[in-house]
Amino acid sequence: MGKFLKIAFFFFIGILLIWWSLHQIPPQEWDKFKIALAHSKFWIIIPVFFILGLSHLLRALRWRLIMEPLGYKPSIANTYLAVLIGYLANLAVPRLGEVLKCTLLSKYENVPAEKIVGTIVAERAFDVLSLGIVFLLALCFQFNVIQTGWHQLQKTQTGAPQNESYLFTYIIIGILLLAFLVAFLFRKKLTHATAKIKHIFLGIWEGIISATKLKKHNLFFAYSFGIWFLYLFATYIGLYGTEGTASSMSTALSCLAYASIGMILTPGGIGAYAFFMAKVLELNGIEYTLGLANGTLQWFSQFIIVLVLGGLSLVILPFINKPAK
Repeated sequence: MGKFLKIAFFFFIGILLIWWSLHQIPPQEWDKFKIALAHSKFWIIIPVFFILGLSHLLRALRWRLIMEPLGYKPSIANTYLAVLIGYLANLAVPRLGEVLKCTLLSKYENVPAEKIVGTIVAERAFDVLSLGIVFLLALCFQFNVIQTGWHQLQKTQTGAPQNESYLFTYIIIGILLLAFLVAFLFRKKLTHATAKIKHIFLGIWEGIISATKLKKHNLFFAYSFGIWFLYLFATYIGLYGTEGTASSMSTALSCLAYASIGMILTPGGIGAYAFFMAKVLELNGIEYTLGLANGTLQWFSQFIIVLVLGGLSLVILPFINKPAK
């Protein structure tokens, strides 16, 4: 029930951001927003499809690289398809895809899921660092835009964090009390379960440590650079998808920085992605209405790409792993 409420909460935030984004459009600008979407260059989805498809392939190759120190080298096909299915699952439930792709790879490649979950933790830690670098680069090229955008982002959080922190504290206290009660009532049965839990955590830790034992550091950094460069390139091309939003690579860099936060905040970036794109473009002198139309188109493009590639992967993965008769 708690997990369902958490998912519902993030979807509610996404819907709220969609409402808020549209609410920012002045009544007299609605026709312009509709026309901008109606005359969008939907063919732009085709090059973005291949660019993001390639970035997902590089992510799969990088993941295999982190698994090598553990002694596992799954096939490129299975790893790539598992990554795509993971993205598909994340559209519905945040972070479900990370667990699902480990489970799938464990099933078809006979590798311990708990160990490769650790590699995901290591990979995500590096992605956070990479996003930080993107922000630093954007700060160098568009200092005023990033600074103003950050102040606006802070203003949108008035009051909520404090209330949420109190609620979070009460929940933690309740969980701890419940945990102590369960531990006392089932202390004998928990002994065996503790050993299993310890084994799982040791596997996760081993997976995390594997990132420090890479034999091909240069290749790892090349894959990482390629992933984020392709993200930037896709964003830059996407800016040409609507009239009046074509812009520079530095603008695309700022859009990528804030849009990435939007992808983290809500499932699949629903609502948040387009809103942050619109605000960044507005700070770059592009009308909010046009920016929102472009952000909506770019989000829709990524949604369709994940839906198509992830859906195909669901069919292909079990097919190519059929046991020989």
